[in-house]
Amino acid sequence: MPSTVASAVHSELLIKKSRFIGCVEPMRDRPSAQTRVLELWRQHPGATHVCWALLAGGQSAAVDDGEPSGTAGRPMLEVLRHQDLEGVLATVVRYYGGINLGAGGLVRAYTDAVAQALLTATKVPLTRLRTLHCALPYALEGLMRREIDAVGAQLLDVAHGSLVDMRFSLPEPDADAFIARLSDAASGRIGWMD
Repeated sequence: MPSTVASAVHSELLIKKSRFIGCVEPMRDRPSAQTRVLELWRQHPGATHVCWALLAGGQSAAVDDGEPSGTAGRPMLEVLRHQDLEGVLATVVRYYGGINLGAGGLVRAYTDAVAQALLTATKVPLTRLRTLHCALPYALEGLMRREIDAVGAQLLDVAHGSLVDMRFSLPEPDADAFIARLSDAASGRIGWMD
């Protein structure tokens, strides 16, 4: 099951006089990630590179930012994938120390910067939400509201017409059991819609 990090985690490595400052943080999408990278450039104007990798909202990115192709962004992305993370941005700010590390050395440095940061991460499992939509008699509205609260679902919309029309979301793994339990309790008087 994919997870994300609860908050930003950091690392710092010194390798042959080069300084690698790693960070893995929650991130919702690519535009937010690009904004964060620009902030890092402002915070570290003397840095040589700000490499990054993103897994968020079904999108991925691996940016080498001037390092030899495939030596920074892709190894960072592989660390995120290997740890089954989603909704995260990994960044590594590099201050060049004057000694070339070679392709293998760069891959190890960027991989280690992300992996070291993740050692202190609190991982939070991600659960997909499913939106349910139903129509029910007024007499069942109280029961439905209590059941929604009991499972920690989020009520999204309620409309009152000839029936009460409700939309709410709950964790996808719980949805089918919820529908079955409420349909049984209401003797089939709840109409479920897609």
